[in-house]
Amino acid sequence: MTVNGGELLARALAEAGTTEVFTLHGGHLDAFLVACRRNGIRLTDTRHEATAGHAADAYARVTGTYGVCVVTSGPGFTNVYTALTNALLDRTPTIFVVGAPPMRETETNPLQGGFDQIAAATPVTKWAYRITDPARVPEIVALAIRKATTGIPGPVLLEVPIDVMFGEADENAVRFPANYTVDARPGPTASAVEAALDVLGEANNPAIVIGGGVTFSRAGEALVAFAEAVDVPVFYPGKSDGAIPASHRLAGGGLLAIGSLPALGQPTPDVVLIVGARAGMFTGGRTSLFPGARLIQIDVDASEIGRMQDVEVPILADCREALIALKTAADHRQWPDWRTWVEAATSAKHAHRHGFTDEQTQTGKAHPYFAARAIVEACPPGTTFVMDGAEAPSWGEFFTTTEQVGGVLRLGYLGCLGVGPGFAIGAHRARPESPVVLITGDGAAGFHIQEFDTMARHGIPVVTVVFNNAVWGMSIHGQEAVYGDEGIVVSELADSAYEKVAEAFGGYGERVKDVASIADAMKRAFDAGVPACINVEVDPHVVHPITTMMLGDVTSTDEIVVPYYENIPR
Repeated sequence: MTVNGGELLARALAEAGTTEVFTLHGGHLDAFLVACRRNGIRLTDTRHEATAGHAADAYARVTGTYGVCVVTSGPGFTNVYTALTNALLDRTPTIFVVGAPPMRETETNPLQGGFDQIAAATPVTKWAYRITDPARVPEIVALAIRKATTGIPGPVLLEVPIDVMFGEADENAVRFPANYTVDARPGPTASAVEAALDVLGEANNPAIVIGGGVTFSRAGEALVAFAEAVDVPVFYPGKSDGAIPASHRLAGGGLLAIGSLPALGQPTPDVVLIVGARAGMFTGGRTSLFPGARLIQIDVDASEIGRMQDVEVPILADCREALIALKTAADHRQWPDWRTWVEAATSAKHAHRHGFTDEQTQTGKAHPYFAARAIVEACPPGTTFVMDGAEAPSWGEFFTTTEQVGGVLRLGYLGCLGVGPGFAIGAHRARPESPVVLITGDGAAGFHIQEFDTMARHGIPVVTVVFNNAVWGMSIHGQEAVYGDEGIVVSELADSAYEKVAEAFGGYGERVKDVASIADAMKRAFDAGVPACINVEVDPHVVHPITTMMLGDVTSTDEIVVPYYENIPR
């Protein structure tokens, strides 16, 4: 009895536990696509391959497992390249499968071929491989899943040429692996655990800073247990919202909360336990948000330990295993009374309230800070928030909180605008009982606005809120700060009717002109039960503090001002 490669691909993914695949049709894929239904795999087809890739990425972030994106050859592959790169930089375990022309037709100028997809994918994946034999599909799928989910997580890519996808194998010759995943995790050494606790015990103002490593090792429970045992506040400046519930008394907030400590007259942490977080833009760059602190760092990747600051105690281990070991050892020690510090550190996440007290704006349009507050307050408990854009999501992040991992999804190291619709679709598939709200700028909204159609066809009632100020906010504010009014170039947009686009694709749309109207508009959007778009007119002149922070000193005369990075000495 024979079986084709597409059936084997679907069967292998199903045996691994896959139930969701994000895709966009291409003839190279049909043998797989038609096999999905009988193997219990739901297909969510998008209107652009990048969205399918971002959806798989978000599905992995919310579930803590892996996501699967399957797209066609040629332009399907090139369209998904941004999602590949985004997953690589944010270390999201994602399986990308791409089609290809028949291997026997290489160098014939075939349709959607003529270039090496594996060579192109290699720099932006953990592993890229071309399957050449239908019989080997299941074992290669298992290998891909293990590569994506173990060690440093990240994307892998499998190319399945059409003659392999449609080609047949003797079913008796196919090996279906017993293990598609491996749950073994490296633990810390006992000496490293004791050294870490020694340093922590000498702190006056200790802090725990967590990142994506906590998310993908599913270390939330272990994190909270350890934090409670030592009574140390936890900050989450990257991809780890919800690992400690936002309502927890030790939850310190994100990037801006850490950065606000000096402005509140509070010291920066003197000992920092970094758990699965990489040094870089989310920790203050080379300047660092905790300069001079003694560092303890846990990471599964040795190359990340001490990347930008010397680390006193390196711990090469899985985050969950390390936290469990630290908690066990901590229970046998006496710890200082840090209650005063904890109260001061965790209150920093509310510092923004003192910076915005006047709702009035130059134009009379909604102030984005108060608009963001009204939007989030109108959302039901348990809402999953997706943040897309530059300044717009930054306003929202003052208020978006979550009690569960994956409850807030945002841009990562690539700074890739347009991820929002895909992230929202993937989040809904991963957690269908949770309302999903996408907060986006009007610039970012234009990248994949056609995905209102995807949401409508698949019954995915995402509520999209567009901050409409008719400009690329961070861009124009940066230009004004560095060059003045004469420096404004290609950073202005039209006041577009984004809500009408949602309506045209079968959703609900509404324009809002003032903060007082937001709550009722949000209720109507949720009640509609279809994808909705609330187009909120906000003032274009209000500058978010994150923009000012990222510009640095624009008055310097002995430096060249460089937006978003360190200034260049003259």
